[in-house]
Amino acid sequence: MPVFHMFTAGGKRYMFDANVNAFITINEDLHTELENYIKSGYKEITPAIEKLNDRGFLRDRADFEMVHPMDSTLEYSLERCIGTIALQVTQGCNLRCKYCAYSGNYDNRVHSGKRMSKETAFRAIDFLFDHSIDRDRVSLGFYGGEPLLELELIKECVEYAKKKSAGKELMFNITSNATLITDEVLEFLYDNKFSLTVSLDGDQQAHDKNRVFAANGNGTFGVVMQILEKLQLRHPDYMERVHINAVIDPTTNFDCTSKFFSDYETVKEFYVQANLISEYYRKDEVTTDEEYREKFSYEIFKMYLQKLGRLEEGSISKLVSHGFQSLKEIHDKAKISSSLTVKKDHHSGPCVPGIQRLFVDVEGNLYPCERVSEASKAVRMGHIDTGFDINKARDLLNIGRLTEKECKQCWAFRFCSACAVQADDLEKLSAEKKLQNCAMIRGHIDNMMRDYCVMRNLGCDFDKEKLLV
Repeated sequence: MPVFHMFTAGGKRYMFDANVNAFITINEDLHTELENYIKSGYKEITPAIEKLNDRGFLRDRADFEMVHPMDSTLEYSLERCIGTIALQVTQGCNLRCKYCAYSGNYDNRVHSGKRMSKETAFRAIDFLFDHSIDRDRVSLGFYGGEPLLELELIKECVEYAKKKSAGKELMFNITSNATLITDEVLEFLYDNKFSLTVSLDGDQQAHDKNRVFAANGNGTFGVVMQILEKLQLRHPDYMERVHINAVIDPTTNFDCTSKFFSDYETVKEFYVQANLISEYYRKDEVTTDEEYREKFSYEIFKMYLQKLGRLEEGSISKLVSHGFQSLKEIHDKAKISSSLTVKKDHHSGPCVPGIQRLFVDVEGNLYPCERVSEASKAVRMGHIDTGFDINKARDLLNIGRLTEKECKQCWAFRFCSACAVQADDLEKLSAEKKLQNCAMIRGHIDNMMRDYCVMRNLGCDFDKEKLLV
């Protein structure tokens, strides 16, 4: 069966053929003929459609086995190529952020008194080096809860990892709410060249709406700003290693948050990674203010104008700094030739589980990354004492098998973002749960395709743009 998608963008009609992985411009008459072609069950073949077929479009794709291209090297990658490991040194936190994964608003994830023992931490570090034989550079991360509650453990882990790292470049990173960064902590992070990700959601009103101390419910904005100011005063050369992670509440004022990150003296030089409140594993839906959505979309529009040379650099909100990457990915993936005779294939979305950022919970269980719920049996892929469960890892990699029939007939196959998180019902990987995300994913890809075609027609040079990682 032909697998294609038609859409209108910038006053022009387009067709994307998923089999040959290519966009073409079509006129109004051909658009109507293709609509009738679909309605007829692909039987009403006009001369124009036959001409497209002669050019390689609208052909039936030969059946293929749903297997991820990295499947054959999965065992080798997990045994010898682990590059980064993140240790959940504690499930406790001195804050009670209202959107936190452990706030009680998410399935089976709550703050607890559980902490990682020194023995478990050291075995996890051993595991990293035992499974990074073919890596010249490795990274050890610390995660929580709030990891700085376990400062002494972190210090011991750093010293232990240094002793184990002979012949490799060793890097450290930590994600923190920053409220526990004392003078001692700051010097420790600086001396050991930690990459530091600080949680800061915007101006005082936006930040303190959700990020409050557990002890008294007071906002944390003032404390975090004092820490950032001290950091810049004492170690201005450290700023390049410090990033801000902004979790955006879409009911707050977009203009105030955007202006804060662009103009406020203390934070304007920092790189900001902005993400909306996560909906993965959430028990209820995240409320979005329509005005916020409109202003976000307008900033995306301005960013496109900047890419076309119509606006100056620096005139775009930092909150949309990654927005262009979706178009760049459309462009790069559309350049890859697609064969109708390929024997094995898999939709995009899943990474090689554990390779990008292996996550170790307080008890030593292994997970593909920290985005997943450590309360889930479905995504648990081993333990530091017993190693990887290769069958589990293979299931996470090849989640397309859950919905094989639907995926093979989907025009968005090449651009899909679905990974194991979307299929996780905590007990198993669920086809039903995975399919619930498909309409949203296709809608996003359709929007990106429209924007991509307009930008391409206006002369945007996508090949000169680099993908951010």
